[in-house]
Amino acid sequence: MSLSAGFSLYPLPGLPEIQPGDDLAAAIHQAAKSAGCPLSDGVLAICQKVVSKAEGRVVPLSKVVPSEEALRLAREMEKDPRHVEVVLRESARIVRQGERVLICETHHGFVCANAGVDLSNAPASTLDTKPEEQIAVLLPEDCDASARALRHSLQERGCTPLGVIITDTFGRPWREALVDVALGSAGLQPVDDQRGEKDRAGRELQVTTMASVDQLAAAAGFLMEKSAGIPAVWISGPAISEKLKAGSCDAEKGVSDLLRTPEEDLFR
Repeated sequence: MSLSAGFSLYPLPGLPEIQPGDDLAAAIHQAAKSAGCPLSDGVLAICQKVVSKAEGRVVPLSKVVPSEEALRLAREMEKDPRHVEVVLRESARIVRQGERVLICETHHGFVCANAGVDLSNAPASTLDTKPEEQIAVLLPEDCDASARALRHSLQERGCTPLGVIITDTFGRPWREALVDVALGSAGLQPVDDQRGEKDRAGRELQVTTMASVDQLAAAAGFLMEKSAGIPAVWISGPAISEKLKAGSCDAEKGVSDLLRTPEEDLFR
C-alpha cells in the first residue's frame, strides 16, 4: 500500500459527560463541528463506556442484592459481592476463575474479564445516587445494533458516507497489557478476507483474514487515553474510503461476524 493510500486519526475533544438518555449522536456531531472535523467519508471510533451511559446501561451497586453464588465468589476473590453479582448477571457462563478476576463469556459471545462490567463514576444526579456511590457500567445489550443506531442518527445529520466502531480495551491470552478492540461496528466490513490473493512471491493466500475493525479500534486507542478525556476519534483517508465502499453492500455485518463458535475454539 502506498503512503497516499493511508489514513489519519483525529481526536474529537469537547464531548460532554454523557448521562443516561442523552442524544449521543447530537453530542458527537456538535463536538466534531466545534473541532472543525466534518464527519463524512470516514469512520467514527467511540468508546463503549460512552455508548453504555447514553443507553442507560448503568447500575448503582447500592441497588444490587447479591446471590449466594456471588457471595461465595466474592469471599474467595476478596471482591465486592454486589459487583460480582452484576458480573454473573451479564455472563452466559464463567470460563475461568482467577484470584481477582472472572473470565466470562458474555451473552454477546465475548470472552473477557468480568463480563466487561466496569466500575465508574456515572453521573450521580441522573441516577439518584450519592457522588461517592460506585456505579457498574455494563456493555450495550447489542453492540452491533448500537453502532447501527448511532450511524443512522449521524447520517440523518448529513454525516455520510460513514462507518462506526464501538471500542473497548481487552486483555489477551499469552500477552500482558490491554489493547482496544471493536465490540460493535456498522457501515464497513469487519473482516478483510485476503484468501485467494497473491503474496509478493506469487503464492496464493489460504488463511489470511484480517480483523479490520479491531485494527482500526487499536489505532484509535492511541488517542483514547483515559486521562485525556477523549472518548471519540475520527479516522479518514483513502484507505478508509475503500473500506467504506467495501462495506456499503452489506451494512448489517458487524463484530458478531468475528466471534468464533465454541466448537471452533481450541482454547475453550
